[in-house]
Amino acid sequence: MKRISLVFTLVLACFFFPAGIKAQSLEAVFSSLPSVRKVEVLDKGAFEGKYLLWFEQPVSYKDASRGTFLQRVFVGDVCRDSSTVFVTEGYGASYAAMPRYRDELSRIFNLNNVVVEHRYFAPSAPEELDWKWLTAENEARDLHRVISELKQVYQARWIATGISKGGQNSVIFRAFYPDDVDITVAYVGPFCRGVEDGRHEPFIASNGSCEEDRQAVRDFQTEWLCRRKSILPKLDSLCRANGYEFRIPMDEVYDMCALEFSFAFWQWGIPVERIPSKSAPDNEFLNFMNEVSGPDYWQIENPHAPFFVMAAKELGYYGYDVKPFKGLLTIKSAKGYLHKIFLPDDARKIKFDRRLSRKLDRFIRHNKCNIVYIYGEYDPWSAVRAGDRHEGQNHIFIQPGGSHRARISTFDDETQEKIKGIISDWLYR
Repeated sequence: MKRISLVFTLVLACFFFPAGIKAQSLEAVFSSLPSVRKVEVLDKGAFEGKYLLWFEQPVSYKDASRGTFLQRVFVGDVCRDSSTVFVTEGYGASYAAMPRYRDELSRIFNLNNVVVEHRYFAPSAPEELDWKWLTAENEARDLHRVISELKQVYQARWIATGISKGGQNSVIFRAFYPDDVDITVAYVGPFCRGVEDGRHEPFIASNGSCEEDRQAVRDFQTEWLCRRKSILPKLDSLCRANGYEFRIPMDEVYDMCALEFSFAFWQWGIPVERIPSKSAPDNEFLNFMNEVSGPDYWQIENPHAPFFVMAAKELGYYGYDVKPFKGLLTIKSAKGYLHKIFLPDDARKIKFDRRLSRKLDRFIRHNKCNIVYIYGEYDPWSAVRAGDRHEGQNHIFIQPGGSHRARISTFDDETQEKIKGIISDWLYR
């Protein structure tokens, strides 16, 4: 029955697709879209064709005098009659230009693959970065413009998806434009309620694996801080060699590396067995710290600066618990570190606006959309995951022992088939 329905849908798509568009090359069709200013043909990789579209977007949707900027949109074409995966990237999207890139859902269901780079991430940014216009709502409006025009080309069903901030963005987009897509698959997307939300710290203290493993992580942090006198000069030399510059002194950089370590360790699912023993030499400690939560994260020249601005403004972030390391840190508190360390000078006065988090809370609880949420059990971002309610057509899957790398393919075979079955029913029914 599902197969007959799918064939019938494709026949209808072919029948109603404008004859003029069907006859043109895709490059010509894309070039004719109202907001597209340039089309580049890329190495097609696994697709029938692959293109880079430059969409002209307004900096402000309320004040046209603020000008416009060009936003990168990557399109991997399978078939004009096929459904389309719409990746609502939360950061830059240079990876999408690589010939081997293909989103998981596009690969599983053999669908078209569209990736939209987030506004204000180079090169999809205006010449002047006025932070006032970097908002979740404006990004949602960017996505709405892109999908509205691409639906002239791809008229079957659409799946919004993204990873981490991109997963969060796929839900934000749906909250503002619930009818723009038919399905949402949000991977490891966090939903914070404050600049330092407060739910991550107790999660790390009690939910990451077993107590023995959590203690091993804390022991490494403690030993790192105890070796400050011998390791700090080596860390300083490493930073100088790489040209890192910071808004805080090196002693504080050393502290922050220690505090970030447990979050990063559980986020990326690093095996506990890899933690150096207490008797390991300083260089082994330094190399492991640099791999897990190195000093480059704290440097001034950070390509993720637009994200930190949005975190301070409305997306929220996490804090650090300094109590387990009392007497070993040079700082008394880590409170306010986001503004102090990450925000550009012209964004330091930004205050958190709770309206977006309240909107998302309401949407996640009460929406009747088709949404799948995917998380990793030990990922600290799971502390602020979407709720466990299954109202309407919402499903949440948490990979046992999983990290921020949780995907459909990382689940056991039975759960993979269950997730695929849910999406397939929505896609082809």
